[in-house]
Amino acid sequence: MIKKFALLATVAAIMVGCGGATAENMEAKMKAAADSVQASMAKAAADMEAAAKAQADSAAAAAANMGDSATKMMEGAVDATKAAADKMTGH
Repeated sequence: MIKKFALLATVAAIMVGCGGATAENMEAKMKAAADSVQASMAKAAADMEAAAKAQADSAAAAAANMGDSATKMMEGAVDATKAAADKMTGH
């Protein structure tokens, strides 16, 4: 949000610096400024969407990894229990 206001302030400063422009020139500059702001907003939205997707993918991968680890731990516990039972019964 602050970047948007900074961009608008920059555009306004450029327009004031140019001074003495005709109405047509001012309209063209305003349209260019509006287009620039719109493009910046679209890029920011795309960047945020990509970052959110990357974070979601990372969380999904971590969850899958935890599930695999839990499965391996349970399999190890079952094997250890079987080994202990076999040892106790002499098999």
